[in-house]
Amino acid sequence: MTNSPLRDDLFYLTEAGTETEVMYKHGHELPHFAMFTLLENPKAVDDITAMYHRYLDVMAEAGTGAMICGLEYRLSPDWAALLGHDDQELAEIQKRCTDLLQDVSAPYANSIPHIVIGGCIGPRGDAYGKGGAITADEAEAYHSTQLAALKATGADIACAHTFNNIPEAIGIVRAAESIGLPIAIYFSLDSRSRLNSGPTLREAVETTEAETGGVAAFYGLNCSHPVEFEPAIDDGAWMSRMRSVRPNASKMEKIALCKLGHLEDGDPVELGEQMGDLHRRFPQTNVLGGCCGTDERHLREIARNVL
Repeated sequence: MTNSPLRDDLFYLTEAGTETEVMYKHGHELPHFAMFTLLENPKAVDDITAMYHRYLDVMAEAGTGAMICGLEYRLSPDWAALLGHDDQELAEIQKRCTDLLQDVSAPYANSIPHIVIGGCIGPRGDAYGKGGAITADEAEAYHSTQLAALKATGADIACAHTFNNIPEAIGIVRAAESIGLPIAIYFSLDSRSRLNSGPTLREAVETTEAETGGVAAFYGLNCSHPVEFEPAIDDGAWMSRMRSVRPNASKMEKIALCKLGHLEDGDPVELGEQMGDLHRRFPQTNVLGGCCGTDERHLREIARNVL
């Protein structure tokens, strides 16, 4: 993998749908979907720790590598400010997020062959919107703040999740390259099997690659079910850069899913089979996990169908 801390010879599992599990299984409120706000709640920290242990147990049992990200999806400057935090506090919170993952994974150092600690960076705007009018230059400047804070914690990689427009992806890759932090770009697709801003997945990957010199560690998909992303993939050369998929558990359209007010966990067995089929067709997809509605059951089924 280009500029990646992951091993090429190892299959990796990621965490599953952390926010949806914390909200709907454990009853914790996430203002503006910001899980880092729970760091001040000891009971919530216990629940989060136990959740990651369940994920890591699956990885240890299956003999996979682990790439786990944390609580900082809503920690970029605009979202942090909305929640009352300046840039200095942002950096302090980022350190606590990384520390938590390092602590929860430490007991698995001898049972998981390779553990990669990542930071989860969300888009500046609405993940289900069109990304606003942000330019690549604006995105580079904006995301540099959180990326620099993440780099300072000793994290191995930044994972940009649910990105939905090309200029923001270009900007954050440039920022990560300047800071010296490997980055994976995860796009999210809507019911048309496109980014919500309009481009196809192929266009998004190829354009970001061309505009950044191919320096991203890899590309991925998250927060999209196979019914949404399968029509978007093909046998083109661009797919060699698609290494990771983290699907939603449910086939429901995302906005409708968000309005349900309860967990929709789909069919873990079917999702595992679908991801196994994806991996057989595209063996380079060796970083698999889950997004909304998934938990350790889905991870276990994915591992069972891949390994």
